[in-house]
Amino acid sequence: MKYTDFNSVNQLINQITDYANLKTEYGCEQQVEKIKQEMVQSLEQKLFEIQHIEEDEELAKKEPDLLDEIKQLRTSGPRKLTFEYGKKEFTNKMAGAILGRFIGCTLGVPVESWPIPKMKQLASQFDTPFPPTHYWNGVYYSDELHYGISPLSAYTKSGINGVPVDDDITYTLIPIFTIEKYGYNFTTRDVGEIWKTFLPVACTAEEVALNNLKKGMSIEQVGVVGNPYVQWIGADIRSDGWAYVCAGNPERAAEFAYRDAYLSHRRNGIYGEMFFAAVQAAAFCVDTPLEAIEIGLTEIPQECNLYQDVRWAIEEGKRISNYQEARDAVDKRFAGMHPVHTNNNACLTVMGLLLGNGDFTKTISEIVAMGLDNDCTAATAGSVIGAIYGAHNIPSHWTEGFHNTVYTYMNGVPSMKIDDIVKRYCRLALNNQ
Repeated sequence: MKYTDFNSVNQLINQITDYANLKTEYGCEQQVEKIKQEMVQSLEQKLFEIQHIEEDEELAKKEPDLLDEIKQLRTSGPRKLTFEYGKKEFTNKMAGAILGRFIGCTLGVPVESWPIPKMKQLASQFDTPFPPTHYWNGVYYSDELHYGISPLSAYTKSGINGVPVDDDITYTLIPIFTIEKYGYNFTTRDVGEIWKTFLPVACTAEEVALNNLKKGMSIEQVGVVGNPYVQWIGADIRSDGWAYVCAGNPERAAEFAYRDAYLSHRRNGIYGEMFFAAVQAAAFCVDTPLEAIEIGLTEIPQECNLYQDVRWAIEEGKRISNYQEARDAVDKRFAGMHPVHTNNNACLTVMGLLLGNGDFTKTISEIVAMGLDNDCTAATAGSVIGAIYGAHNIPSHWTEGFHNTVYTYMNGVPSMKIDDIVKRYCRLALNNQ
C-alpha cells in the first residue's frame, strides 16, 4: 500500500492563504472572500468524490464489519482457556493488568507521539535514562493541564500523586459502568448511552461518534458519518476492560470488544480492539506474551491487513534488538500512515512485548522510546505483561506514587480507588466464567 502524498496540496493552500492575507492588507477583502467561497465549494465537491470512491471489493470481502462474518474468516483457536487460579492469585493478575496499563500510559503521556530525537533531548535535559526506566525527572510545560485536570508535572517521578488523567485510562473504566448497568448482554447502543452520560469530551473517531450520538443517529450511522478515523487507534485503546471482564475467554473478550468498537470504528479499527482484547484475555492463562499474541490473532480475519501486519511484526520482532530498530522497521513498512493508526502502533506493541521478553520495565521502556502513539502502546503492553506475571512482579517504583487513586475526566467521577477498580473487575470476571 502506497499513500498518496498531499504535501503539494497543503503547500498550495498555505501559499493561497498567505497571499489572501497580503491582498486583504491591500484592501481587497471582497475579492478574497469571493475566491475563498469558490474554493470551499470546489473542495467540498472533491471531498464528496473521495468519500464516494468505490472500494476494492476483494479486500472488503476479507475485511467485513459484521461479527458473524468476521468469525467465519478466523483461523482455529482455543476460544476459551482453562482457568485454574484461586481468588488470591487471580486478584494479583487482575491488579497487575490494571496497574500495568496505568503505568504504561503515565510514562508515555508527556512524550506522546514525539519523535525519538526530541524524547532523547528531554531525557538528557532532565537527566533521565533513555529508554526511561522510571518516570521522567522533568517535562516541558510542567504546569500545562492535561484534559484540563492533571498538570504535566503529575506525570513525573517527583510529581506523581495518584494516576493522572488520560483517555487511555478513562476508557479502561467505561466497561465497569457499562456491564454493571446493562449486564453481559450489553449492546453497542448501551455503550453509546454510557458515553453520553460519562464522557464530556472525546478525540478523533470517538469525538465524531459522540457528536453523532447526541444528534440521535442510528448505531449503524454513528461510527461512519463524517468519520475518516475509523481505522485509527481509538478502539484499540478501549480493549482492556472488556478483556478483564472476560479473563481466560479470548473469544468472548473479542466479541465484547466488537460491540464497543462498532460504535466508532470499522474494519481494521474494529479488529485492533478485538485482537488486543483477545490477547489480554488470554494473558491471564498463558506463560509468555507471544502465546497471548498468537491466540489474539485467531479472533480476527486471517486475511485482513492487521492480521498480516502483526504476523510481520512477530517475525521482524525476532530480529530487532532495540526501540530504534523497531521504529525504523515500522516506518519503512508503513510509510505515510498516520502516527495514530491501528496497524503501525499494533506492530510496535507486539515488537515491544517480544523485545521485553517478560521484563515489565524493559517492555514499557522500549515501547515508549519507539514513539508514535506511545502512551497507548505502552499502556496495552503493560496490561498484557501485568496479566501474565501479576502485580507482585511489577517493580514497586512504578506504583509507589499512585496512592490507591486514579483520576478521570468523566462526568461525576473525578477519581476512583484502584483497589475498588480491581475488586469490581474481579467480580465481573468471575461471574462471567
